[in-house]
Amino acid sequence: MLHNKTNGKELKEKLQRSTEERITISFYKYHYIFEPALFRDNLFKLLDTLHVLGRIYVAHEGINAQISVPAENLEKFKAQLFEIEFLKNIRLNNAIEDDGKSFFKLKILVRKKIVADGLHDNTFDVTNCGQHVNASEFNQLADNPNTVIVDMRNHYESEVGHFKNAICPDADSFREELPLAEQLLRDKKDKNILMYCTGGIRCEKASAWMKHVGFKNVFQLNGGIIEYARQVKEQGLENKFIGKNFVFDERLGERISNDIISHCHQCGKLCDHHTNCKNDGCHLLFIQCDECQKKYNGCCSDECSHVLTLPSEQQKEIRRGINKGRQVFKKGRAANLRQKINEPLVIHGTD
Repeated sequence: MLHNKTNGKELKEKLQRSTEERITISFYKYHYIFEPALFRDNLFKLLDTLHVLGRIYVAHEGINAQISVPAENLEKFKAQLFEIEFLKNIRLNNAIEDDGKSFFKLKILVRKKIVADGLHDNTFDVTNCGQHVNASEFNQLADNPNTVIVDMRNHYESEVGHFKNAICPDADSFREELPLAEQLLRDKKDKNILMYCTGGIRCEKASAWMKHVGFKNVFQLNGGIIEYARQVKEQGLENKFIGKNFVFDERLGERISNDIISHCHQCGKLCDHHTNCKNDGCHLLFIQCDECQKKYNGCCSDECSHVLTLPSEQQKEIRRGINKGRQVFKKGRAANLRQKINEPLVIHGTD
């Protein structure tokens, strides 16, 4: 069986003890893969040999990867990855803040899509995407009064960081966000629509869809926030991103600016530290400050904190039979989060 065989808790503890230098990388590519399962197995063998960790989605439409590579194997990894024809010289996004602790195991999953978007790709041309822009071009467009900046990420991502004057739709998922963004922009089809996301993959689909439904001037940030931050630093450009960039790994965030724009969901204190509730029957993703972390023992509520005091067998009994699907990933919308702020959407920087 080509999968991890070691207990996840043990792997996490091993990673925390490790002093090995690792580099966190993300990349994606829309490309038709005839046999995703076979491609997945061959890729697992390759990456496992190089001690790569991470989470990768493979589908008929392509690949979406977030991984951690040992520094000593980086060049070998690149050489072997680029031997895959459709991945030759693909852009690799290096993490902004990287402690080498982003992933603790290798997981490669075959899915129907590499990003769940709810679209039927046979109804429009997914390759007719928006014009790619670099950091300098993004800043120029952002300063244009005829431009509308749209964050194509989920609410819990934009809550801790976003570009100045961006529209941040209040959506739980990309599938929900596409129709919501279309609705919010319905009277702005002659504007410059400037889209961005974490690494660029969501904008590939979103920008193509926007063009399909009639938007004329659609642009997307090439490489997303990750590449933008790198270019801003290297070229000494103005940084128009405020706060943190949420990432889908153990770090849960990379700081782009020193601004803290969000609040602890329990006490309301300025804070942008995401965490998952320590109760295994909950795992709610929410924002928690250090004081509340101590007060609630890393949990989202008194109820979950109490569960942690119970014997492990009793905890298992409480969890038994519970469907943990959406319960695990409510993303900070639970009623017991006393200070969760749901402000009405405000559109800035537009006529």
